[in-house]
Amino acid sequence: MKFKPIIIVAGEPNSIFSEIFLKTIKKNKFKSPIILICSKKLFIKQANILNQNIKFHEIKEKIYLSKKIQYKRLNLIDVEYNQSKAFEKITSKSNKYISKCFKVALKLMVNGISDKFINGPISKESFLKDKYSGITEYLAKKTKTKKFAMVIYNSKLSVCPITTHIPIKHVSKKIKKVEVVNKVKLISSFWKKKFNSKVKIAVTGLNPHCESIDKFKEDKKIILPAINYLKKKNISISGPYSADTLFLSNNRKNFNLVLGMYHDQVLIPMKTLFEYDAINITLGLPFVRISPDHGPNENMIGKNKSNPLSMLNSIRFLDY
Repeated sequence: MKFKPIIIVAGEPNSIFSEIFLKTIKKNKFKSPIILICSKKLFIKQANILNQNIKFHEIKEKIYLSKKIQYKRLNLIDVEYNQSKAFEKITSKSNKYISKCFKVALKLMVNGISDKFINGPISKESFLKDKYSGITEYLAKKTKTKKFAMVIYNSKLSVCPITTHIPIKHVSKKIKKVEVVNKVKLISSFWKKKFNSKVKIAVTGLNPHCESIDKFKEDKKIILPAINYLKKKNISISGPYSADTLFLSNNRKNFNLVLGMYHDQVLIPMKTLFEYDAINITLGLPFVRISPDHGPNENMIGKNKSNPLSMLNSIRFLDY
């Protein structure tokens, strides 16, 4: 097979996934075949509600691990899930179903069917509960990955937070030199492999203006030494910079990626600048994992008004 298939786990069944996926598939052609893992019955039901007529080839469980399959443009592996309505409220009812979909996908990866993986939106509150802070950490645990990083990617500028979905009161305790070093090394390696270029990284401070009234100053004691260490490793990195001015146009144009200390420090300016034009990439896994950079968006379910750009960009990024 010239192009390995892109494996897509639909994720939360009551989300905008079916809408943005169907819009993307209907209007665009891709070199790579797609294997969608979801409930066939529910997928058809939602497609009908959304007035989307879609054809797919179902792959039976006994043969989906075979590398000799001639994949169609859109293939589907059915995971049973019973839901009377096309769309319902998000609850923990879907947790076992989502887990099974991930299990099937990871089995495909382990068996070398593909190394290209996308998951649809997941409700962190419902599916992850208190066990994982995000899908990044969930997949890292499932694949026994110790070093990983979450990158929100746009070709003009990307961001990576050192800490992800944790309460702000816990952030300072999680800022360690080793975390900065490990994430920067993953980013540098990824840029070289994917884009054949040297990434230019700016690092934010933790505190406003990189200053603190506390005796222990993380910006000087942790972040700056990490940057100096990485410079000696021939990595193009500088900082720490004050986060309130780093994203100004004349400042951000000098960098490919901004490494921030916590989620909203870099995600707010990123989404303000690019809105839906970004994708979520997990670095460090045994495969390339992408997800659209938005959640289930329960308020927009079934309205046919959601923007599919992030889903389109997710598939395009893996279409090689």
